[in-house]
Amino acid sequence: MPAVDAVERYQRAWRLLEDRQPRRALEVLEPAIEQEPDSVSLRTLRAWAYFRTAQLNRAEGDLRTLVETCPTDVWARFSLGRTLERQSRLEEALTHLRIAYAMSGDTEHEVAVMRVERLLAGLAPDR
Repeated sequence: MPAVDAVERYQRAWRLLEDRQPRRALEVLEPAIEQEPDSVSLRTLRAWAYFRTAQLNRAEGDLRTLVETCPTDVWARFSLGRTLERQSRLEEALTHLRIAYAMSGDTEHEVAVMRVERLLAGLAPDR
């Protein structure tokens, strides 16, 4: 029965995140992750919730695990880049954003790459 509970919690957390209630989503997710600590889908939602609540170190931890588990996960790669960007770790962020853009070709990813490149150029005028 725990798998059903985890599925129900996943669905409930997803709805809460869509409704912009990330703190409530975290409350729903924690028991499910305790039951299924290796669940990629649950950790993905938790990373999203951490990002939305500006718990950036926690988001980074989950996102790094997701990227290590599946290096081709475009969402995790892009989200890791955004998380690092929000922490002003621009060079690290740029690496992940470029990889996400190369994998997806998504305009949003391209814009993020350009934004961070411009920020870096402004921080280091000699570049």
